[in-house]
Amino acid sequence: MAAVVNGSFASPIANADYTPFGSADGGLLSKVYNSISGLSVTITLLLILVAYDQFKYVWNKGSIVGPSWKIPFIGPFLQSVNPKMDEYKAKWASGDLSCVSVFHKFVVMASSRDMARKVFNSPTFVKPCVVDVAVKLLRPTNWVFLDGKAHVDYRKGLNGLFTRQALEAYLPGQEEVYDRYFARALEISEQGDKEKGVPFMPFFRELMCAVSCRTFVGHYMSDNAVKKIADDYWMITAALELVNFPIILPFTKTWYGKKAADMVLEEFSKCAAKSKARMAVGGDITCIMDAWVKSMIDSAKYNEKIAKGIAVEPEEKPATLVRDFSDFEISQTVFTFLFASQDATSSACTWLFQIMADRSEILDRVRAENLAARNGDKDVRFSMDLLENLPYTRAVVKELLRYRPPVIMVPYVVKKPFPITDSYTAPKGSMIIPSCWPALHDPEVYPNPDSYDPERWISGDAESKSKNWLVFGTGPHYCLGQTYAQLNLIGMIGKASLCVDWSHKPTEKSEDIEVFATLFPQDHCPLVFTERP
Repeated sequence: MAAVVNGSFASPIANADYTPFGSADGGLLSKVYNSISGLSVTITLLLILVAYDQFKYVWNKGSIVGPSWKIPFIGPFLQSVNPKMDEYKAKWASGDLSCVSVFHKFVVMASSRDMARKVFNSPTFVKPCVVDVAVKLLRPTNWVFLDGKAHVDYRKGLNGLFTRQALEAYLPGQEEVYDRYFARALEISEQGDKEKGVPFMPFFRELMCAVSCRTFVGHYMSDNAVKKIADDYWMITAALELVNFPIILPFTKTWYGKKAADMVLEEFSKCAAKSKARMAVGGDITCIMDAWVKSMIDSAKYNEKIAKGIAVEPEEKPATLVRDFSDFEISQTVFTFLFASQDATSSACTWLFQIMADRSEILDRVRAENLAARNGDKDVRFSMDLLENLPYTRAVVKELLRYRPPVIMVPYVVKKPFPITDSYTAPKGSMIIPSCWPALHDPEVYPNPDSYDPERWISGDAESKSKNWLVFGTGPHYCLGQTYAQLNLIGMIGKASLCVDWSHKPTEKSEDIEVFATLFPQDHCPLVFTERP
């Protein structure tokens, strides 16, 4: 029988009667391929990522306290955007170590005194990171992000800026600011509502920014520039939430914060250039920037003599030899001083005025002590001898810093796996946050810790509880300006007690705490200032 031949030139695939392997009707591969859609691929990948995100969180969490599962990807981000003091307290009370995970960041909270101190004193395992966006605002090259020997060496060059002699040189500029701003407080109250008062927290933020700028850069910066920085610094604070979106997006809080930080750095760079020119011709030291530039000039002269083989007497050698720093390097460093002081001192200042208005017996005692220290002349100017001999005023300030600590936590990043306890190791790259509030409100150390009681620093034993005094941190990154900060507050509230009277107009939110980088009264402290007779 003859074979059947396809008499056309068409290929077999073109023949309707021919069914090839893998066709839509019978091919296995074709069926699988056609069953896959972009949506199903997307959903599958999303489920894999969610599963991985959950697995990584549970793995990092280990044995410590924390939510049993994580909201996919973002975690408690919305909660971190609007933090509540009650939520922080609940977190601290939940365990010595607890955790959350927000976006890509795993966060460990070290709540107890001993856990907090261990973090502060473990530079081998951790280093300060503030918050993620801080590196972008302060710049990665900033000295606060240095580690190990580099950090130690840098600090040595800054220690001389906060000696007793140096601090005394800054006092005239500080008192000048207080004179001007206390006069303004009277004007604001005169024009404001006498019954309800004026919320003075924004004013106190500007006041403390002006004091800081005069202390750090003297009169190299105009009053208008100080006002601009005080106004815009609010945006820097707003950008420094504990956990932020990983990148800076235009027209967000971090974007505005970055623009404000750029402006501050530019202003401080201009001041550095002016200071160098003035100190080169023998100008007097009036601010921190002058003192630092002077140490650079003295170090350069000494090194030049040594290089030329000129004999130099031992007493001619500067206490610390420092290299020359560029205007921008100086600017970055001074910015960190403002960064460390602005919100913290604004908080302390606000609470001091509110608390003393509500406790007239404390204000009366501060006023009497300051007048006696000036031999009855309220116009006597600041001096270190004066400020160091106000024991009750000092107790008032120290109790405020304990009762309403301006810094409640200090974020660190884990450089390598950190065995913080025998049973838990914080993973590399995580954020670990030693908390200060619990140690400062420990009832076994400070009886009735939620009561404001300056007397505990006079007749009590609070002064001896140094392990719990974490207001300025501890370890290699403790606050350089802690003596300056306390003397500044002592001088401010003492001078205010002699120059003005003030009354607090309390509301239902006066004792409720707003967390905005630090702690403020939720009603922003409505006050009325009046002139003393």
